[in-house]
Amino acid sequence: MSELTIPYEETEIYKVRHSLAHIMAQAVSELFEPGEAKIAIGPPIDTGFYYDFELPRQLTPEDFKGIEKRMRQIIGGKHPFEKRIVTAEEAKAEFAGQEFKIDLIEGLEGLESGGVDEYGEPLEGDVEISFYTHDTFTDLCRGPHVEHTGQINPSAFKIMSIAGAYWRGDEKNAQLQRVYGTGWKNKDELKAHIQMLEEAKKRDHRKLGRELDLFSFDEEVGPGLPLWTPRGTVIIDELEKLAKEVERRHGYKQVRTPHLTKEDLFIRSGHLPYYAEGMYPPMELDGSNYYVKPMNCPFHHKIFASSHRSYRDLPLRLGEYGTCYRYEKSGELFGLMRVRSMQMNDAHIYVSEAQFEEEFMDVIDIYKEYFELFGIEKYVMQLSLHAADGLGKKYVDNEALWIKTEGMVRQAMINGGVPFVEEKDEAAFYGPKIDVQIWSAIGREFSLATNQVDFAVPERFDLTFVNAEGEEETPLCIHRAPLSTHERMVGFLIEHYAGKFPVWLSPEHVRVIPITDAHADYAKKLADDLYNQGFRAEADLGDKRMNAKIRDAQKMQVPYMLVVGDAEVENGTVSLRKRDGSQQDGLPVAEFTAMLKEKVETRSPEL
Repeated sequence: MSELTIPYEETEIYKVRHSLAHIMAQAVSELFEPGEAKIAIGPPIDTGFYYDFELPRQLTPEDFKGIEKRMRQIIGGKHPFEKRIVTAEEAKAEFAGQEFKIDLIEGLEGLESGGVDEYGEPLEGDVEISFYTHDTFTDLCRGPHVEHTGQINPSAFKIMSIAGAYWRGDEKNAQLQRVYGTGWKNKDELKAHIQMLEEAKKRDHRKLGRELDLFSFDEEVGPGLPLWTPRGTVIIDELEKLAKEVERRHGYKQVRTPHLTKEDLFIRSGHLPYYAEGMYPPMELDGSNYYVKPMNCPFHHKIFASSHRSYRDLPLRLGEYGTCYRYEKSGELFGLMRVRSMQMNDAHIYVSEAQFEEEFMDVIDIYKEYFELFGIEKYVMQLSLHAADGLGKKYVDNEALWIKTEGMVRQAMINGGVPFVEEKDEAAFYGPKIDVQIWSAIGREFSLATNQVDFAVPERFDLTFVNAEGEEETPLCIHRAPLSTHERMVGFLIEHYAGKFPVWLSPEHVRVIPITDAHADYAKKLADDLYNQGFRAEADLGDKRMNAKIRDAQKMQVPYMLVVGDAEVENGTVSLRKRDGSQQDGLPVAEFTAMLKEKVETRSPEL
């Protein structure tokens, strides 16, 4: 099921968390002499809030209880949040000695140009400088807040952690202390969130990836470049097999393109120079600069251009399972979620305007098919739009086409009955897109993938087709990768399933365990027979005792363990132990094999 939500900034919990950030800033400031604490910014975030400080000493977790106690006192005072509009000069006078606030105020002074916000991003429309005051604390702030502190549940927040942060996110600026907190409507919601975080630690894909022997990173290879083990490669292969089956049903044709190309291609596509920071440096070969590819789309455009195209050839759906390389900043690398080498079920669909809606929604249907298969019950689709002040800089400078294509995507989603939210200034440089957020089984949010519309780049490559009237027409291009990068998808699935993959996706289907060495030959023959039928089966013929072998298989989350002894050898049966602890003795081998085949071929989520 999908979830249509109002913008987070308009929710009551946003106001609560924003107000908690101010209350925490007051409590932290009061730990020091007046003026010693330099306050920066304190916004709400997805599940809580934070505030950045420059302080005389490093805060520690031992400070948290005292900060929380003071926050509850402030909440109990039921202090109103009072807004006041001021001039830049009044604001500077209020925050004399607070260098970060002065920096913000000076950014807001350029009212004619709209000014910039606390993140250095341009502000649109009329800009006002405003204060919010509660109790003895005043902050430079645009709001919104609760009416008074008493509207916050004093049992529904918690200080969580401290991290380092640079002012305005620039490592050249001052390093600050960022204090994180979480805030909720009531104590039960807070408790559920804390429990989710504890469960998330257990499910961390980096931890489970090591324990289940799925992937590794090596400094001699390089950061962000995963090494997939045989067990991890099984999962990648199964995802690719799945995607190829789905795409075959939906009319895709597979292509292959090289891993590097001359810079001319990326200049033409528009990725250079604007995308250069996300690309590996060029290498000079034969007097030309070559880049390893960060994306497949320019290559697919060239394949489209390699033949004369008619409207009868459209839609043309080109898919590829290539590896791309992006130079993610070292500080942004995170397990499989942010890597520098990535595989994906990438594809580009070339369509006429008349075909656009059907093809765009067909991609949405593929997303839904995957969500059902993986048991993803909660997701949000976001229509990411351009911002007018970014034209010619962040976005292709064609306002008319932006408005037209955004309207086409919006109408397609409405006609398809798919709920979505809208977010400004989040589009691709060449067109609007649908960004997909999903939630795991424990409620953890992940950014999955995008469904993008490209109205600009096909024209850069002179892509045309002859329409029904015999005239040349430029196609639209839909960029999509519903399974994201396989790295990110596997990371999500590890945490979603807690390493307990459904049978079809498990690195190992069956492990055969002999009770004693006398049963080893039967165990090996059984495992070999299953393997020759296409199943991932192994026999544990090591020196450990049977119970230890069962524990080893359980630790590796093997779905099925077949224990064989005298009775099984004599009767041609197995003793089946499932990962969930259930057991069935005296099971005929043929019956087990038929059950296993059904689970794998149907991609059943059940054991």
